[in-house]
Amino acid sequence: MFTDQAHAATRTSWAASKHHPFIQALQAGTLPAATFRYYLIQDHHYLQEFATIHDLAADQATDPQAAHQLRAGAEHLRQGEMAVRETFFKQLAITDAEIAATPMAPTGYAYTSHLYRSLATLGTAGAVIALLPCYWLYAEIGHDLAHQGSPIPIYQAWIDTYNADDYAGEMPDQLALANRVATPQNTPALLDIFQKSSWYELHFWQMALDHETW
Repeated sequence: MFTDQAHAATRTSWAASKHHPFIQALQAGTLPAATFRYYLIQDHHYLQEFATIHDLAADQATDPQAAHQLRAGAEHLRQGEMAVRETFFKQLAITDAEIAATPMAPTGYAYTSHLYRSLATLGTAGAVIALLPCYWLYAEIGHDLAHQGSPIPIYQAWIDTYNADDYAGEMPDQLALANRVATPQNTPALLDIFQKSSWYELHFWQMALDHETW
């Protein structure tokens, strides 16, 4: 299956993400609050585009089931993950004005540009595969960290978001959709897209640690 190939092809970069200093510090409770604030603001910018890609990919889908799943995914993002972020924003005094005044960092800009390019070049299939590493990698990180926890309540709440049943429970459908859109003809291009998204996931953590700016 495509997902087996994709997982095998990105084993090294995913391991690097799971053991990245950002993740290790978050788990240990030593991640500076300012760094977590920066990450949340940048992730907000990213998730806005991430949700939009779902809607655009659904618009292009010829498979009604795929279109429904993509639209449902966008709504779940807005009602779930993005709504949880609003709670974090209140706890850390992150205002709408601060978010608006903070531009998307170079890595986030490049990552979301990659998502749009994947949709533009390979349509719904390209978008589905480009989006998948974010879902899948975060689910694995949440599962791994859940066994260790974090002494900082807000970091533990972040971990809980990705280990929650409603989030992890979506993964079988996500993987099934990826395998459905992959064909022998488009698999090489889709594997390249998947690997690039995985690369950007890894560098998103570093972007946060560096408080990357233009």
